[in-house]
Formats: sequence, C-alpha cells, structure tokens
Amino acid sequence: MASEDINHTILVDQTPEEAFNAINNVRGWWTGDISGSTDKLNEEFTYRYKDFHYSKQKITELIPGKKVVWLITDSSLEFLKKKDEWVGTKVIFDINKKGDKTEVRFTHLGIGPSVEC
Repeated sequence: MASEDINHTILVDQTPEEAFNAINNVRGWWTGDISGSTDKLNEEFTYRYKDFHYSKQKITELIPGKKVVWLITDSSLEFLKKKDEWVGTKVIFDINKKGDKTEVRFTHLGIGPSVEC
C-alpha cells in the first residue's frame, strides 16, 4: 500500500553500477557502527548508532546496477514507543538509467503516516 511507505527519488551523476556499489558500501554513507557484510546476497549486517538505534538487515535481493533490498529482521529504536517498529519492513533501492544520469528510488516499505517513525 503506497500510503504506508516512505519514497524518495534522487538523480545522481554516476552510472547505475557506481550507484549500486555506493549503496552497498553502507559504511561509506551511514554514520554509526556497522557489523557484517553489506554487499552479499542473504548476508546480514547490523547497524548501531549510539544507544538509541539498532537494526539488523538481511540482504534479500541484489541485482547489480538495478536493485538492492534489505529485510529488517530486528530493531530497537529507543526514540519510539514501539521500539521494534521496523521489524518486517523492507528497505528498497531501485536504480535506473535516466538519460545521462542515474535515478535512485529509495522506498522503506511498511513505514508511513500511520506509524510513529
């Protein structure tokens, strides 16, 4: 249901392959402590930021130059009433060539207006 998702789209000057590689280099763009592999299908990695954000992601889809999908398998978001609100949601990066640019569409499936986050 589209109303239950967060969606953002950006255009970047990189190729789809470069955008795909940058997304999978989570340590390069997500501030905090990351443990585990962030670029291999079916692997899991954890993200921790101070004492108020913990999440565990399983990489469920990797299509080079096209798509990255993470399933959130565990979370503890201390700034929310329902601390495990992200569990069962998906983070999706769709990558498409648009002329001389690359479009990256970010979707957090299952997080929208009806949830606190």
